[in-house]
Amino acid sequence: MNAMAKPLVRAEHFTAAMGLAATGVSVVTTDGPHGRFGLTVSAVSSVSADPPLVLCCINRKSPAVAAVEGNGVFAVNLLSASHRAYAETFSGRPREGRPFDFSNHDWRDGELGLPLVTDATAIFECELHDRIDAGTHRIFIGRVVAAHSGAADPLVYCNRAFRRIIHHEGN
Repeated sequence: MNAMAKPLVRAEHFTAAMGLAATGVSVVTTDGPHGRFGLTVSAVSSVSADPPLVLCCINRKSPAVAAVEGNGVFAVNLLSASHRAYAETFSGRPREGRPFDFSNHDWRDGELGLPLVTDATAIFECELHDRIDAGTHRIFIGRVVAAHSGAADPLVYCNRAFRRIIHHEGN
């Protein structure tokens, strides 16, 4: 071990601390010859505006990984505060219906033929630009070919619960 290297933080301490980071909730979708999949993710970020790139992180054990790679396209659907049921369905824990079932919800087709959440806060339709393995996850970087903005506040996840943004006036 390098004399300057510190031991890694224990996984449970890292998970507890990261759980306090508020993140938007998205459903990443793909469709094509390698199947139609959707998965709830909280690890989504802008990478670049020129060219427009976004990233999402998906556990490599998920069948969505092979589908995104095989299809070469994916959409990031940033859910609105009213879309909690989408998040639950595509995290595998729906209150009603079957896990990962597209027929439980309303969708529209995007420019790339991908399922898009109706009335999402924002949507990014992407062609696969790059992929990188990091720990247990695969980071997918998508070249954004279409972006859509809605008016609804986003659904937020923090401290192991779905949350809403509260607006207030003042300093």
